[in-house]
Amino acid sequence: MLKAFQYRLYPSKAQSEALAEMLETCRHLYNHSLEERRDAYEREGKSLNYYDQAHMLSEQRKRNPYLAKVNYSAAQDVLRRLDKAFQAFFRRAKAGGKPGYPRFKAKGRYDSITFPAYGDGCRLKDGRLYLQHVGRVKLKFHRPLEGRIKTVTVARKADGWYASFVCEVDAVTLPPSDQACGVDLGLEFFAVTSDGQFFPAAKYLRRAERNLKLLERQVSRRGKGSNRRRKAVHQLARAHLQIANRRKDNAHKVARSLVNRYGLIAVEYLRVGNMLKNRHLARSISDVGWNLFVNILKAKAAEAGRQVFEVDPRNTSQTCSCCGGFVQKPLSERWHSCPTCGASLHRDVNAAINILHRAAA
Repeated sequence: MLKAFQYRLYPSKAQSEALAEMLETCRHLYNHSLEERRDAYEREGKSLNYYDQAHMLSEQRKRNPYLAKVNYSAAQDVLRRLDKAFQAFFRRAKAGGKPGYPRFKAKGRYDSITFPAYGDGCRLKDGRLYLQHVGRVKLKFHRPLEGRIKTVTVARKADGWYASFVCEVDAVTLPPSDQACGVDLGLEFFAVTSDGQFFPAAKYLRRAERNLKLLERQVSRRGKGSNRRRKAVHQLARAHLQIANRRKDNAHKVARSLVNRYGLIAVEYLRVGNMLKNRHLARSISDVGWNLFVNILKAKAAEAGRQVFEVDPRNTSQTCSCCGGFVQKPLSERWHSCPTCGASLHRDVNAAINILHRAAA
């Protein structure tokens, strides 16, 4: 299986400038290739694909000295990235949804470059990462690298540079477990299991709202194009990145605790995109990060040899988990009391039990 390992890079000032120049060159290549596709269709009704543009890449590198400073395979990956954007556009258009035509990348909106073959323009050497046209960049191995390296991606984030190694590793399965649980995802509690375990909702965005408002106010008050505004934008981006990292860390911890204990885990299949249309709850729904958690849970379960089932969440809170009767109650009512069988338990625990029953059915 494939597994990603991310490490912090510590480039020198000259190396940082070389990396930034490389990203800017890739951005120009992306925009130029997008323009080629658009013009070819508007003028000739012809749709270009990745192979059409890849054949012209060698000639472009001869004419453009900046493009020649980018690894050839990495430049090809830029074209693949654009091709994936068009494939997604055609898929959405065919499905009848909002197509979302690929957009040009503005300055500062292209933040990663991928070396698709390890050893071609990138390799580890004496504890450092060698990058073609950049040199040997210092990085911190906070955990050991496993397996065989397939690709390397260098990304620029608000707090610095990072390298992600995608490696082919052997799955480390956990001892078999015959325990099963249902998981109800919510806003009051991040997750509630069918056996009564409650994981609190951290609400990182809500807790940071005051600081974010102050930083946003600083950005709006400073002149566009000024160094002070650029610094304020950077501080705001770092604050948002810290929130995202905390949310991801919490999702990893909850997912790990569930995978270590249960052999079968049932979760709700939530259409978060539709739920975000509720303007009263959209901010809180975005804050908990349900999709992020489910994706992490699936990845950890696949590695450990566990099973994850997604079930229809419809009426899991309104159905009695003991007798199956329908007990309608508003969202504000947090306790389930069945007038038929007398069952009395927390609303979310009742829903989690129903989720488990649907997965076992």
